[in-house]
Amino acid sequence: MIEFTSVKLNKISVHRVGNILRDEGLLLSNEGVLIDDEITSTLLLKYFLSPFSNNEVYNFNHITKLAFNEVYSFVTEIFSNTRNFHEISIEIAKHLYDKSTHPKISGGELCVCYFNNSYFEGVQVDAIGFFKSEGKDVFLKFNSNKENYKIKHEDGVNINKLDKGCLVFNINKEDGYKICIIDSNKSGDTQYWKNEFLNLRPTSDDYHHTQNFMSIAKEFVTKQLNQEYEVTKADQIDYLNKSVDYFKANDRFEESEFTQKVFQDPSVIDSFEKFKTEYVQENNIDYNSDFDISSQAVKKQAKVFKKILKLDKNFHIYIHGNKDLIEKGIESDGRKYYKIYYKEEE
Repeated sequence: MIEFTSVKLNKISVHRVGNILRDEGLLLSNEGVLIDDEITSTLLLKYFLSPFSNNEVYNFNHITKLAFNEVYSFVTEIFSNTRNFHEISIEIAKHLYDKSTHPKISGGELCVCYFNNSYFEGVQVDAIGFFKSEGKDVFLKFNSNKENYKIKHEDGVNINKLDKGCLVFNINKEDGYKICIIDSNKSGDTQYWKNEFLNLRPTSDDYHHTQNFMSIAKEFVTKQLNQEYEVTKADQIDYLNKSVDYFKANDRFEESEFTQKVFQDPSVIDSFEKFKTEYVQENNIDYNSDFDISSQAVKKQAKVFKKILKLDKNFHIYIHGNKDLIEKGIESDGRKYYKIYYKEEE
């Protein structure tokens, strides 16, 4: 989906953005950074762009009018004319500072970049990037002369670990552009990068629909099913495995086919339909019952589908399929057990 083989870093401005709640302030640079070293440019491109590949796609959003989204307005001005790039980068840094109000938000350097020759879905476009480095690592330097070594340490940014990133591709301006983001901090309390600073909504595409439906199925199996039916943890894992297997085995999603293959029992299917309707309404989800399955979304979502049966702190049983080969029971003295059948031991 994204390709950076011939990408060029055209402009870069760097500012220090602190936490406004702790009154850490802003350090705004007077001019952009001149990169005339090819090695430095290559390292920066690796740091900024290597985390992006098949990310979920977003659009800028605003509750009333798209033009009122501050960052949308800033990038639109830059795409129209890059002459005032550095001045606009200062306004972007100020906007980020205004949104850095949560106590968990760390200060750091904000790099605002302009890229030429990136490719999005096969189309060559320019892109604007925002990258914030919050964490610092300690690096050892071994310096030698003819006879001895000296060891020093320096604090710096690990180019293999981007804290926060955003790429805005100059395509679909009227819908809020095409945007991919990185946020290494998954805490809901510090989702200011996506929600407060950028104000994004997921693009209504196959990736989004695939991710949404897999999330609904997971919520139903793990939180609702046990309230209506007597199901074991092994049964739950079996349902989750069947859900993932369906998405992996098919190129196109059809809801009726999915529910028949995964839930099978008409009463369970009815329960799922009711849960799905309520869940979509309560969470304001962009729902679609017929779409092409995104393999990238399946790969990402499959990681959070539980396949491990945890028994006290003694055993973890990984269940990959065929629930009929595991039985649950209770001894006469009250001890619980699982009986597992197999053909070969590896």
